Amino acid sequence: MTAPAISVVIPVYNEEAGLATLFARLYPSLDALHEPYEIIFVNDGSRDRSAAILRQQFELRPDVTRVILFGANAGQHMAIMAGFEHCRGEIIITLDADLQNPPEEIGNLVAKMREGYDYVGSIRRKRQDSLFRTWASKAMNRLREKITRIKITDQGNMLRAYSRSVVNAINSCKEVATFIPALAYTFAIRPTEVVVEHEERAAGESKYSLYSLIRLNFDLMTGFSLVPLQWFSMLGIAVSLGSAALFVLLIARRLWLGPEAEGLFTLFALIFFLIGLALFGIGLLGEYIGRIYLQVRHRPRYTVDAILEQIEQVEQKQP
Repeated sequence: MTAPAISVVIPVYNEEAGLATLFARLYPSLDALHEPYEIIFVNDGSRDRSAAILRQQFELRPDVTRVILFGANAGQHMAIMAGFEHCRGEIIITLDADLQNPPEEIGNLVAKMREGYDYVGSIRRKRQDSLFRTWASKAMNRLREKITRIKITDQGNMLRAYSRSVVNAINSCKEVATFIPALAYTFAIRPTEVVVEHEERAAGESKYSLYSLIRLNFDLMTGFSLVPLQWFSMLGIAVSLGSAALFVLLIARRLWLGPEAEGLFTLFALIFFLIGLALFGIGLLGEYIGRIYLQVRHRPRYTVDAILEQIEQVEQKQP
């Protein structure tokens, strides 16, 4: 079988309500490119009928459809990693199954890759999210760029294109937890971004809660930079010097003016601030230590229950 030029990797988690619409738009969009392609659906331990629907779709289009079924939920980025490890195309596209990124935009990313870029990110033209979520995302983007030096304008958009060399570099990494767009950016030689459309979710609900988004940004910052630790060290030095100066001032005041009962609550406030600062530092250290703990256990990042794909047949010439 001829190796496909384009591979599309789509993680799926409880998306039964929108899969039919996704199929109806995705396959015609790729057929219109007139290039050999493959679509790799990775079912991330869905609890609904997503796996059964993907099996049916494989039976309808086995020539271009491949399905990876996880034994348990491993997370969106691990599902994409599984797709990267099994894809065969020279250009690899990642796409969410919720249709917030139109499949019709895939052609624009492929055309940009043909210009010689090895990583093409995407920026949503008009986000169909709540005002709070949009503002929080922009704020975290600015903070992440200052900490990690990774310039991704819209880190929450999964519609991206990667070259084979970048994907091979990602596959060589054995990190248990990582943020794939940022990891790809570190390997890319010629990265760029394009503006794409953004639509409301076709069906279902978002799998990312506020807690999940906070956890994702913690993973991103602690996984690609030591700046948070360095900042906290500098803050610790500044607070230590300030506390020492305040201690000297309080001793001098006590010797000069005598004890003051009124200053007791100020002292309590200072102690509570220092305790809170210490707890924050312990939590920050815990993030880094937790990443080390996950890594040294050497547990598999995901478990594959089954892979549905067409068996390649090789003709053997008779002597």
